[in-house]
Amino acid sequence: MSTVPGQDAAMRDVQSDPELQDLVRRFVTPDRRYLRLGGSVFRLSPVERSAFVRDLAQAAYEITPAELGVLFEGGWRERKTAAWLVAVAHRSEFRELIGRLLLASEGPYAGAAYCVTLAKFGTAADAELLSEYLDYYLPRPDLDYDQAVVLGTLLYLDEILGSEYTTRFLAPAGPWDRWLEVRAVAALDPHDCQQAVQQRCAFVDETAEVFASLACGS
Repeated sequence: MSTVPGQDAAMRDVQSDPELQDLVRRFVTPDRRYLRLGGSVFRLSPVERSAFVRDLAQAAYEITPAELGVLFEGGWRERKTAAWLVAVAHRSEFRELIGRLLLASEGPYAGAAYCVTLAKFGTAADAELLSEYLDYYLPRPDLDYDQAVVLGTLLYLDEILGSEYTTRFLAPAGPWDRWLEVRAVAALDPHDCQQAVQQRCAFVDETAEVFASLACGS
């Protein structure tokens, strides 16, 4: 992956890091959580989904900020799972870290999870982080990362904030059109990505209700 401003130090290796191994065992791999977070969760049966939501809410309730910080130092599985746990618990203190990790794009598969988390925070600050990503990566058609997903997330935030962050990116012959022109393969439609983000945010809301009941009962 490319080096960009804000890129973090080398990832911790789960194979040689007992602390990270323990956190992966407790929070990342149970019931294949890291694989199911995202589109796969919508293919679960109602019974499976209910159990998955309950266990995810419990994990978001149990994990500490320090433990989340360790997961964010791991690989894509750990970072993806940590981002979802942050979204469920609405731990907005992780906003800047997630923005840096998204911009750094150090590994695959976690970018969409960062987008869901920023979408759930749902503020102008989150829209600015997404815009910063697009400013850096839309001029780079050689890097096929999360451009469409980020743009779809920004469309989602524009809708809920009543803002127009996407206008300059989607203008005719603007950054998005120029990025598409020089690509060798088709890209995802940002409006389809917007719908996917909305669906995932609804799942976060569903899980957050269970999380809130745990917090109230503590």
